[in-house]
Amino acid sequence: MVGRPMTRTLITGAGGQLGCDLVAAFAGDDVIAATRSDLDVSDRDSVLSVVLTVQPDIVIHAGAWTAVDACEADPDRAFRVNAYGTRNVAEGARRVGAHLVYVSTDYVFDGAAAAPYREWDATNPQSVYGRSKLGGEREVDAGSTIVRTSWVCGAAGNNFVAKMLQLAAERDTWGVVDDQRGCPTFTPDLARMIRVLAVDRRPGRFHVTNQGPTTWFELGREALALAGFAPDKITPMSTAAYGAPAPRPANSVLDNAALRAAGIPLLADYHDPLASLVKELST
Repeated sequence: MVGRPMTRTLITGAGGQLGCDLVAAFAGDDVIAATRSDLDVSDRDSVLSVVLTVQPDIVIHAGAWTAVDACEADPDRAFRVNAYGTRNVAEGARRVGAHLVYVSTDYVFDGAAAAPYREWDATNPQSVYGRSKLGGEREVDAGSTIVRTSWVCGAAGNNFVAKMLQLAAERDTWGVVDDQRGCPTFTPDLARMIRVLAVDRRPGRFHVTNQGPTTWFELGREALALAGFAPDKITPMSTAAYGAPAPRPANSVLDNAALRAAGIPLLADYHDPLASLVKELST
């Protein structure tokens, strides 16, 4: 009996916090992990050379410039990497007939809605980062998968939880924004869901987050408590007082409506994966 041919998967941004867990999620397949130093997605010739050589069945495009405030200061780079880079990856996938999964963001919304955002709600990004990522969404073919996610945290990269634990070891107290709401999403869970959607070749937009909305302030206090620090090291502050260069959505809560409609089980509540991440970062 002849077995099923092994799926070949190309992952861009494989050195990032999500990319590392994507590589783990696709273990058992033939995985080509392209880090930023391996592949500059804004270089069309390089992208096409890699894709045409590798001949993947699936392309997971997780490579992006995600430094939100830096994007605000350099919009040309943001659009070159996040939008034009996605055009190049989409062209490569199209040429070899690979299914493309593009990882997008809650920043495509303005955050002004009172309710969680569904996949079919109108976009209105307020930051350069959000506009460049929406530009990337518009570059992929209709049969591709777009995964929007929010507040991403993982063991392999810089993120909010890691920063809170670092500050707890260095400072007595500091302020954290308490007027932005979202759903924390942990990279092992997100990567596994991306694999499900990729292997099934599910077209369209999917909001993928761990369940349970919170604020940055509440999330920070919980992370500190799990690590054995006093939660009251953190004090609440407003977004306006924080004064970041790029605007942030006040409401980043994404309704995973398309997953529910498809009958796909949602990711777990965020509390357990948060505890696992804090334990991993603390050892």
